[in-house]
Amino acid sequence: MRVAVTTPYFDFYPELKAELAQLYPGTKFRTTRPPLKEDELIDYLRGYEAAVIGLDRFTEKVCAALPDLKVVSLCSAGVDHVDPEILNRHNIRMWWAAGINKTSVSELAVSYMVLALRRVHEFSSVLRRGEWNGPRGFGEDLRGKTVGIHGCGHIGKEVVKLLQPYGVKILANDRIAMPEFYDQYDVEAVSADEMWARSDVVTIHLSRNKTTIGLYTGEVLDKMKRGGILINCARGAMVDETALKERLESGQIGGAAFDVFAVEPANGNPLLDVPNFFASPHIGATTRDSWAAMLRSGIHGIEHAYRQEPGVYPFD
Repeated sequence: MRVAVTTPYFDFYPELKAELAQLYPGTKFRTTRPPLKEDELIDYLRGYEAAVIGLDRFTEKVCAALPDLKVVSLCSAGVDHVDPEILNRHNIRMWWAAGINKTSVSELAVSYMVLALRRVHEFSSVLRRGEWNGPRGFGEDLRGKTVGIHGCGHIGKEVVKLLQPYGVKILANDRIAMPEFYDQYDVEAVSADEMWARSDVVTIHLSRNKTTIGLYTGEVLDKMKRGGILINCARGAMVDETALKERLESGQIGGAAFDVFAVEPANGNPLLDVPNFFASPHIGATTRDSWAAMLRSGIHGIEHAYRQEPGVYPFD
């Protein structure tokens, strides 16, 4: 099978690059970072049967122009950049592994809870300004707080496990009942409204799809416990960023830490000017361990890709 790789991350893992090249002689690798645009993607993949990809978008135009393409194997954590209906119309199979980066994202989410509660970002900025003494207020401990987990899938479950030593009360809202897991880790299943109202910290671990895009409106943010913390290490566009900025400034939301945004790169986003908002440039999966797992999954998917069903997880 003729294979072309669009993600540049194999350059950081020469052993995996060599493994893929040995399995599929003549594999083409790309070394530049930004995802390819439509015409660039068509030119790059023309004549190839399998594509190992990151965040490239396989639109109708792209798929129609690549009659030889039979497999798209994703190395990414999300799938919202791929439309299964388009792939199926062109007889293209797809591979994606759920929860492949669950360890790195869950660790980041828990660390952001501590960071936001302790106001580390604000206090660090004080030091950078050359200040030390003077009134700065207080942070808060995570221990003893109530944490609401919105979405208790692969990553949400890992967050539950990591929170065990902290002595927190854990609430969870998920569309799927999981009583055995909840009983094992002392998690209380609640409605979304109850989770928002009771939680000192809400952490989002939902897939981005038509049911979750724009879910956290200003009205929803107003349902949160006043002064609560909002963490989003999931996907962008699920939170109304303008409404969040207003509520961070009013004190309705005490602090927020986001790794994802509606528009990325997020340089110039007004939220970045808010003192009680901490941001990172979509680094949830950027650990060596996580990317090694995702790239290995991409290699695996060349032979194990299958026809995706629209409306069936992860496309729901």
